[in-house]
Amino acid sequence: MTRPSPGGGDGVPDAGADALAGLAREVDGLRRAVDPLRDVGGRVEDLARLVGQLTDAVSVLSKRPGATPAPSWLLLPTDPAVAKQLLGELCAWLHAVFLRYSDGAAALPPCWLYHPDVVEELLWLMHAWCVAYQGKAASVALAGDWHDRQRPGVVRRIRQNAGSCSIERHQTRPEWEQHPTGATEVPGLDAVASIAGWWGARRDDPAPEPAAQSTPASESTTNGTQHR
Repeated sequence: MTRPSPGGGDGVPDAGADALAGLAREVDGLRRAVDPLRDVGGRVEDLARLVGQLTDAVSVLSKRPGATPAPSWLLLPTDPAVAKQLLGELCAWLHAVFLRYSDGAAALPPCWLYHPDVVEELLWLMHAWCVAYQGKAASVALAGDWHDRQRPGVVRRIRQNAGSCSIERHQTRPEWEQHPTGATEVPGLDAVASIAGWWGARRDDPAPEPAAQSTPASESTTNGTQHR
């Protein structure tokens, strides 16, 4: 049985109206139930992104300079060929990078090869530069640390420990120590083979004497031409 509509038109069964109202309530209830799940899904996605970022961070930290070994001149194997190769690489880097800095060129004495502690300092500084600029974890932060802390520290210690030394103490400060404008010639290259032979096989013996340097006639009677 149907009930007349207020407008006098055909009526709608009471059961049908109740069913539509119930369906509307169910849809609204489902919407309310699904909305929190949507928020949970977003939080799960955020958590996944965070886990990925942490994984990347751990991977980078595992490759930081602290985990990258540098060769040691002081503990180098007793092999002249190894020593000569290492010195060749170091001299190339000094020419390309270190001696571009005027304070570095001024601090490095001509007899630097005869100071094992200076060679050691320069070796690790070279490898720190490689990690900062060319390694898998190379970054602006590492490059900044190399410029701000590592390079100035090495320059300061070289100046303190060997800066006043020279092969011929009577000579005036060479021109290359003043204000280099380009790639400065690495001093003492003629001694690489001699130093490699000494340090590679006979490092507990006294260092070989530097080769005699030519001097102007006016200084030919000056004494003190041996390495200090």
